[in-house]
Parts: sequence; C-alpha cells; structure tokens
Amino acid sequence: MNKSKERQIRSLPSELTTRAEAETEEKIIEGYFAVFNSETELWPGAYEEIDPAAFNDSISNDVRALINHDTNLVLGRTKSGTLQLRVDNRGLWGSIKVNEEDSDAVNLYSRLKRGDVDQCSFGFTILEEETEFREDGTIKWRLKKIDLHEISVVTFPAYADTSVHARKADYERDKKRMLESKKNQLRERLKNGVKTTNAGEEN
Repeated sequence: MNKSKERQIRSLPSELTTRAEAETEEKIIEGYFAVFNSETELWPGAYEEIDPAAFNDSISNDVRALINHDTNLVLGRTKSGTLQLRVDNRGLWGSIKVNEEDSDAVNLYSRLKRGDVDQCSFGFTILEEETEFREDGTIKWRLKKIDLHEISVVTFPAYADTSVHARKADYERDKKRMLESKKNQLRERLKNGVKTTNAGEEN
C-alpha cells in the first residue's frame, strides 16, 4: 500500500555508545537508530515493525543527525561525511563525528558517555507498508519502504502525538477498507450462491 508523505517520528531505547579515535582523539557517537523485525506497540493493540529492506532506497539520502529532532542542533550530515549510515541484518546503524567546537555536541557526548542519555529516534515518511488485521483483534503495520530524513539522539524517546494521531487515522481508514472488502466478498459469495442454486433448480 502506498502512503501519503506525512512526516513521522519513531523512537526506541538504543545502545548508543561513545568512543574516541586512538590517533586523532576524535569523538564518535554510534549505534543503532532503527531495528528490523521488532514489533513496537504504538498504543494497546496497535503495532508496527520495520522491514529489513525499508531503508534501501533512502540510505543514500542527505541525512542529518540532530539533537532531539531540533533542526537548529545539527550533530552531523551524510553529505559532509560527519555522519555515516549503513544497514545490516539488525537495523540502521549510524556513526557521528562530534564537532568539538560545538558546545551542544560536546555536552551531548559527555551525557552519553556518563549514561545520562542513551536514546534515539529517526524522522521519515512512509512510502509503502503492509497492514495486517490479526485474529486476536490487533493490527500491525510493516514498513516496507520509507524515506529517511534525519536521525536524532534524544533525551526522552516517545512517539510524537502527531505521529500517533496519524496512525490512528490510518487505523480507522484501514479498518473501513477491510470491512468494505469483507462486505464485497460476502456479496459476491451470496450472488454466486444464488446463481448456483438457480442453475441447480433449472436442471
């Protein structure tokens, strides 16, 4: 299913780490900013997971690394080589070179090193996904293709209210489509059943 290009944010507890290059002593922040095939609960009964191929078409985008999704607090950028991204079997991994002349970046590095901050998010738009209404009454979306805009190191990872609101609108729309599809299938079965009955009576 193709999707509208509404910007979304997803967050997760991560294993972000800090290190300093031995030769240059350059400070690095790195870790996974998204994990594949792992269900995240958006609200009770609604789940989402990322397909391993979801980033394939956007991994080469000009992506920014931000602090708390603030476009004024840029940690790195793929275009300048200060942010490196790659996809492996586990998820989307990123490495950020800290600008030591940027006090916000240095302070964030210190907080990560102390363990005060260890969370992350990514901003994107959904291009393609699959929707599954499960027998237990829950729904799951599987993100098949997304357009990645930015990754962020965040203080409190949470689904933004706007993203949850958008997902709930998706839920209502998808549920309506599913019910319409079931009604159409029932009509077809009844129609074919009537035809079969009439044909049998004529014989």
